[in-house]
Amino acid sequence: MEPKSLLLHLRRELTYFQKTLVDGELSAPVEHCGDWTLHDLAEHMGGSNLWAAIAATEGRGDFKPPAAPRERSALVEWFEASSATLLKALDTAPDTAAWTFYPPHTVGFWQRRRCMETLVHRWDAEHAVGTHRPMDVELAGEGVAEVFDTMAPLLVSRGRALAPESALRLEATDSGASWTYGPGSPVATLAAPAEHLLLLLWNRMPVDGETFAWEGDQRAGRRILERTLTP
Repeated sequence: MEPKSLLLHLRRELTYFQKTLVDGELSAPVEHCGDWTLHDLAEHMGGSNLWAAIAATEGRGDFKPPAAPRERSALVEWFEASSATLLKALDTAPDTAAWTFYPPHTVGFWQRRRCMETLVHRWDAEHAVGTHRPMDVELAGEGVAEVFDTMAPLLVSRGRALAPESALRLEATDSGASWTYGPGSPVATLAAPAEHLLLLLWNRMPVDGETFAWEGDQRAGRRILERTLTP
């Protein structure tokens, strides 16, 4: 996706996340984030906003963000300020040099990564408070691509996952986009809406849901999905 489009999506997703802090119960558990509450998730997101902004503007990854306020209005104000700081830091040419934890070492990495991080955690926050806002189809597809070209290879490079021995093809039934992960011709194809594919890859949704359709060697395809693909 184009950088300007990513920044527009990032601004919108940050706004959606902030809305859950205004309206939701801050003590609500976040199902897919260990023992975190919505407040804990907000602290993670706001702190990560500031961390990524420093990585983009100062070229370092050792920034330690401050603790988030406990009181709701102060938390919302703090999160809004962190979002503004991030958006300002990323509003520059995508090929600008930056510290990153995986190539490319540019601001463009953070424009994409923060957008994807916010998209998934916005879903987490809304899921925690019982609401659901559909993901943008193209943005969800960009998230699927990021898993296969960045997150999964990162884990392999750090020895936290094994590289696949065969290939799996994913197809988005709502956009027609497709992605292949692994070497050679795909042994299986898994089709579903882009949002569901993204949630599956980030361990938010089981592959047995009725929206998922398999073709080819389903057993081999499932083995690829069972590898660690995301942190």
